[in-house]
Amino acid sequence: MKNFLQISLLSIALVGCSSIDYAELTSPVSPSKTQIDRIISLNLSHSENLKEANKLMDPALVSTVVKELEARKLKADNAAIEAEDVANYAEMVKVSDDNLQFSGPKISEIKTRNMIGKPENLDYFLLGSKDKNDGSIQHKLNFSITYTSTEKRNYSSASYCDKWGGCDSESLLDVALISSKASGCTSYECNYNEIIELNLEDDFLRNNMGEDFSVSFNSKEANNKITFTSPYLKGYLSVAY
Repeated sequence: MKNFLQISLLSIALVGCSSIDYAELTSPVSPSKTQIDRIISLNLSHSENLKEANKLMDPALVSTVVKELEARKLKADNAAIEAEDVANYAEMVKVSDDNLQFSGPKISEIKTRNMIGKPENLDYFLLGSKDKNDGSIQHKLNFSITYTSTEKRNYSSASYCDKWGGCDSESLLDVALISSKASGCTSYECNYNEIIELNLEDDFLRNNMGEDFSVSFNSKEANNKITFTSPYLKGYLSVAY
């Protein structure tokens, strides 16, 4: 009898839970969403959408609907601006005659390390090559820096940086020295130029193109961080395929 009572109570509890779950699944759509969907379906301009929202009788509902319509308009505007930027970057990608080599537009910056430091010239871009047999793509980040110093820095590694500006000093990446030269030397300093490249996997770039991508190039004397915007990455990669 005791076992039967326990089973009965368990059954009642399960039925109650099922009823609750079903009620949650069938909960009515909020009035604000209903009105937003209705207004959007009218295919009006944004200003007309706002006028339509202000016709609602409930002031609180008007406020909620207007805020959502404004948020959607801002999101659409930002998406349109990004799409235009992506298209502009894609147009600037250079492609070889055999469609196996391509390079993105060069980004140039002038930075000063401190208040009294001399300006440094940074140039960087992405380039890639496609295997004509299997279609696989390998990418490289080409980084060039020109600076004035008493000695050459000898950049020897790179590190990925997060969106908060922090760069990983533990997992250093190998870089390849392309060229290094000095010019305009005086008795105590020279103008140095170093060009180095960092290999980047295709999957890595595609998995990270939704956000800006930053890398720090490191030497014992200095670190230099550069950033590729998301539209740059998307435009470059759209041409790569």
